[in-house]
Amino acid sequence: MQQTITFKTNKREQLVDITSEVAKTVSRAKVQTGMVNIYVQGATAGIMIQENWDDSVQTDVLNWLKNMIPHGVWQHDAQDNNGDSHLKAGFTGPSETIPIVNGVMGLSTWQNIFLCEFDGPRKERRVVVTISSSE
Repeated sequence: MQQTITFKTNKREQLVDITSEVAKTVSRAKVQTGMVNIYVQGATAGIMIQENWDDSVQTDVLNWLKNMIPHGVWQHDAQDNNGDSHLKAGFTGPSETIPIVNGVMGLSTWQNIFLCEFDGPRKERRVVVTISSSE
């Protein structure tokens, strides 16, 4: 099973918790044992599994990336001023794969799935959710 989910972002850089939308797709698939892959389409966004207990971890992730990969100093900025966005997306990666255990994603209590926006705001970010069964 495969479904594309769209999300709107409202900041240049932000982490958007998409766990509940992915969980709905997994539930509809009725797969008891398998894998779910979450893949963002686009060269300036990523997918990350991270804690969502409060905003501090997400803020720390974004601040660390801003410090390590600053805006406005890259050769690609001459084209469209988003060289840092491409590097941050490459660092985080475009996808995550999670096991499906007893019909639900095998995330721990503190793990959530985030769409990482590095070049927003965007009217639409497309995330492809692919579910495979090992039954």
